[in-house]
Amino acid sequence: MTTEQRSTLDAILRQGAFPADIGLEEQRAQLKALLSAQPLPADLTVTAGEIGGVPTAEVTVDGIEPRHTVLYFHGGVYVMGDAALSADLASQIGRRTEASAISVDYRLAPEHPYPAAVDDALAAYRGLLERGIAPADIVLAGESAGGGLVIATMVNARDHGIPLPAAAYVMSPYVDLTLAGATMKTKRDADPLMSPDALQARIPDYTAGQDPALGLISPIFADLSGLPPLVIQAGSHEVLLDDAVRLAREAAAADVEVTLDITPGVPHVFQAYHAILDEGATALDRAGRLLSAYLIYPGRSAT
Repeated sequence: MTTEQRSTLDAILRQGAFPADIGLEEQRAQLKALLSAQPLPADLTVTAGEIGGVPTAEVTVDGIEPRHTVLYFHGGVYVMGDAALSADLASQIGRRTEASAISVDYRLAPEHPYPAAVDDALAAYRGLLERGIAPADIVLAGESAGGGLVIATMVNARDHGIPLPAAAYVMSPYVDLTLAGATMKTKRDADPLMSPDALQARIPDYTAGQDPALGLISPIFADLSGLPPLVIQAGSHEVLLDDAVRLAREAAAADVEVTLDITPGVPHVFQAYHAILDEGATALDRAGRLLSAYLIYPGRSAT
């Protein structure tokens, strides 16, 4: 873990930061270029598929006989990204939990505003169960908006009487589309990639006139009771830091077993840069140990 690695990554991300005044198609292209810059590992196979009627990228790693399944939701503030672009990050969780990874290509706004993403996420989870995979063998995981979608999916599943997964893992979760977190201001200069202005510009695309404080849009405001163990990770150099902190607090207040893991000096979804940032790989290792224990002993604390 070196200062040089963090400084190099900060410089790279500031070059690719998303200004609020460019169009969505350009933002989509920039995100694809940023995420495609890192080639997929040679031992990774990504296959297009579908589950519950929702397109997916199914990710397998050579040499791993999967015992479990990671259902993964990509980030992109609900308007950008796709399942295949997050294949490597999804696979990193699978490597550490002896799991296959299924990355979900949920519909994006503004072409498909809320509740399209929420409906697709629940359909994919329901489809996984209909394949005969036991809830105790499933982890839901996601980054940024995908992290918010993880929480919304579990709340939605609980409210529909659907059995919940063994655990969930969210990286830099975007769970408050009202942008009320204090770090929207206090971390604005430290964050090399995101800004409140850029986030605000995309919120109407997704909400399409709905109240951004609705629990399935901003699950920080949802009733979190009854959810499975939750692992939350974030970096100290991101405007969404307070989303992670407040989510952990609300989950704990609802008697959810929660681990909050903040890494200093690193940016939004720093785990995605595990190949060039030691902190990313180390955080994934920590999450993997927790998730593996929950998968083996559902509902128990990791030891």
